[in-house]
Amino acid sequence: MDEPLDLRNLKCPLPALLAKKALAKAAPGALLVVLADDPLAVVDIPHMCHSEGHAVEDVTTTDGQHRFRIRRAETTAAAGAG
Repeated sequence: MDEPLDLRNLKCPLPALLAKKALAKAAPGALLVVLADDPLAVVDIPHMCHSEGHAVEDVTTTDGQHRFRIRRAETTAAAGAG
């Protein structure tokens, strides 16, 4: 994905839910950059990624702004459910 997914000004649980939705639409192995400013995003987004099998490659925080670099899993943990 070329442009970051800007989830700033959204409160828990929306950043994690919308990141999950964007990752579901991304190609396997794609890199997604997510911007968020909700303090709980640093817990919720990595937790969602771990649950779904995605890799959080990097998290940086500057002045309360969080930037996540997430690599979409080749297959998701939920892919077989349904």
